[in-house]
Amino acid sequence: MGTATRRMTVAQAVVEFLSKQYTVDSINGVEYRERLIPGTFGIFGHGNVAGVGQALKQYQAADPTIMPYYQGRNEQAQVHQAVGYARHTRRRQTFAISTSIGPGSSNLLTGAALATTNRLPVLLLPSDTFATRAADPVLQQLELPYAYDITVNDAFRPLSRFFDRVSRPEQLFSAFHHGLRVLTDPAETGAVTISLPQDVQAEAFDVPEEFLAEREWRIRRPEAEDDDIRRAVEAIRAAKRPLIIAGGGVLYAYANDELVKFAELTGIPVGNTQAGVGVLPWDHKFSLGAIGSTGTTAANAIAAEADLIIGIGTRYEDFTTASRTAFQNPEVKFVNINVAPIDAYKHGTALPIVADARKALVKLNQALGGYRVGADLEQKVAAEKKRWNAIVDEAFETRYTPLPAQNEIIGATNKAMDDQDVVICAAGSLPGDLHKMWRVRDPFGYHVEYAYSCMGYEIPGGLGVKRAALAEAAKAGAGAVVRDVVVMVGDGSYLMMHTELVTAVAERIKLIVVLIQNHGYASIGSLSESLGSQRFGTQYRVLDKEQHSFDAGENLPIDLATNAESLGAKVIRIEPGENVIEALGAAIKEAKAAPETGPIVIHIESDPLLDAPSSESWWDVPVSQVSDLESTQQAYKTYTDHKNRQRKLLG
Repeated sequence: MGTATRRMTVAQAVVEFLSKQYTVDSINGVEYRERLIPGTFGIFGHGNVAGVGQALKQYQAADPTIMPYYQGRNEQAQVHQAVGYARHTRRRQTFAISTSIGPGSSNLLTGAALATTNRLPVLLLPSDTFATRAADPVLQQLELPYAYDITVNDAFRPLSRFFDRVSRPEQLFSAFHHGLRVLTDPAETGAVTISLPQDVQAEAFDVPEEFLAEREWRIRRPEAEDDDIRRAVEAIRAAKRPLIIAGGGVLYAYANDELVKFAELTGIPVGNTQAGVGVLPWDHKFSLGAIGSTGTTAANAIAAEADLIIGIGTRYEDFTTASRTAFQNPEVKFVNINVAPIDAYKHGTALPIVADARKALVKLNQALGGYRVGADLEQKVAAEKKRWNAIVDEAFETRYTPLPAQNEIIGATNKAMDDQDVVICAAGSLPGDLHKMWRVRDPFGYHVEYAYSCMGYEIPGGLGVKRAALAEAAKAGAGAVVRDVVVMVGDGSYLMMHTELVTAVAERIKLIVVLIQNHGYASIGSLSESLGSQRFGTQYRVLDKEQHSFDAGENLPIDLATNAESLGAKVIRIEPGENVIEALGAAIKEAKAAPETGPIVIHIESDPLLDAPSSESWWDVPVSQVSDLESTQQAYKTYTDHKNRQRKLLG
C-alpha cells in the first residue's frame, strides 16, 4: 500500500509542517507541551511573496490559528523579536522569519549571529535566487566569477548552528528534520537557517501525509555521570573558599530551586553572569550579585580569593572573568557544569560535567550532605554584601540637577516596577550598570542581551518578550497578571532600530520604553576616555568643518520624543530640574497603569559624564603601545599593570 500524499507547493508544505511541531519538556515530573513555532514573521519581496507569502495567506484564509503571520519593519528586528520570545519561554518556542532574496536575506545576518552567540533558537527562512537559473542573473543576485553557486545566503554558514539549502522539493524532509533537531537541542541551539530558492518555494510536489503529521521534539536534558559527580564532590569538599558562577544555563534548565538548595546546604556564595541574573533574589543571603568587569565589589572580592570556581551554565565570557584577571588564587580550579561540552571544558578544567544543570545539582545536593564552608567565608560574604549594598543605595539616592545621573534613573525605574516585571537592555553603558545595580526578585525579571550586545536589540527584543508575557498570561487563564516589559535604551541604540515601535502600535502592544538622551554614545565615550582616545567620535555634535571634528560642536537639534510620537507611540516627557527623578517614577507608574493599547515612551535626559560605582575590576581592551597623545601614553601604563595580572587559568 502506498503512502498517502497531498499535492502542495514547497512553501505550503513548510508552513503546514511548522504548524504541527511541538516541544515536550519535563521538569520535576511536570510535563509541558508547547508549539515550537507559534507564528511567522515576514517582509515580502520577489523572493518569497509568491512562495511563503502565498502559503501564509492561504492558511490564514482557511484558519488563522494554523500559522499566524506577524509584520515587522526590519528583518534584523524580526530576529530580535524571535530571540526575545525564545529566551522568555526558556528556549521551548521561537518564531520563523521569511525574507525576500538579497538585502532582505542579508538583513538577517546580525540577528543570526546574535541568536547563535546567545545560544537561543530562531528559524531563518531566507529566500534565494533561482535553483534552475532559468532567469540569470536575477535582481539582487550576487555573482562571483570564481564560484557561481555561491549566493548571499552562504554568508549564513558561519553564523548558524545549522545551514541547508533546499534546491529540490525532495530535500525539504531532511533539511527541516535536521534543522529542528538542532533548534531544540540545548547544547547545539542557535540560528537555524534553511535557504529557500524562490522558484523552489512555488514548485508543487507530492508531500507525504506523514511529514505533515504532528511531531514532538523532547528537550534533551542529560543526566550527570556518577563518576563526574564523585570527582566534583571531592573537589568541593577539599575547597576552603569555593564560589559558584551561575549563568543563563541555570535559568534554561529551571534549576533555580536546586541552586538555592545547593547554596543554603553548603554556604557557597553565588555570583551571576549577565544571562544568569535572577537565579537568586538580589537580597538572598548567599547572592553576591553580578561578577566580573560589570560586577559587584562583593562578587569580585570573593572571586579574587576563590580556590574553586563552580561554573553552572556559563560560557565564561570575558566580562565574567574580568578578562581572566578575576581569579587570583594561584591554586584555583574549575568545576564546570554545562549541557554544552564547549562550555564545560572552558579554562582547561579537568572536572567538566556535561549535563543538564538541574539534574547535576540534584545529584550534588544528594552527595554533599554534611559539607559546609567555613564561618570565615560566610562572614566575609555578609560584610562584602553590606558594603556593596551601601554603595548602590548611595548611587540611587544621590541627586544631581538639572540632569540626573544614569544611576538615579536606574534606581527610580527599579523602584517603580513590580517584582514580576521585566527590564530589557542590550548595549551601551546601561547593561553594565544594570548588571551590577539592578535588584531583581523574579527569575524572569531581567533580560539583558549581552553575549552579542547588539545596539538596536532593545525595542524589538522587548517586543518579543512582551509577546511571550501576553501568551504566558493567556495560558494562566482569567485574572492572570500580565508582566509589564520596560525597555531601557540610550539614544544611540534607539536610533539604530526604533522602527519596531510601529509594530507595537499596529498590534496595540503595551511596551514601556525609558529613552535616555545622552547626546551620543555614553558607554564607548567613557571607554574611549579610559583608553586615552578622549571620547573621539562618540558625541552627537554638529560638524566643525575646520577641524573636521564632531567632538566640540553644538548638540544636534534632535527631538527623539517627537520622533517616537510621530511613530504613533504615547510619549511622556520628563523635563530637567530638581524633581526629575520623582517625575520619572510617577511616569513609570502611569505607564504601568495604562491599558494594553500601545507603546509608551518616557523621554528623559541624563548627564553621561556621571559614572556608576566601580566594580573594582577590569576589561581587556588593547591600548596603543606607542602614541603622540599623552592621554594614550598614560592609559597604556595602566593597561600594562592590569595585563600583568592576566592568567591562563588551566585548572
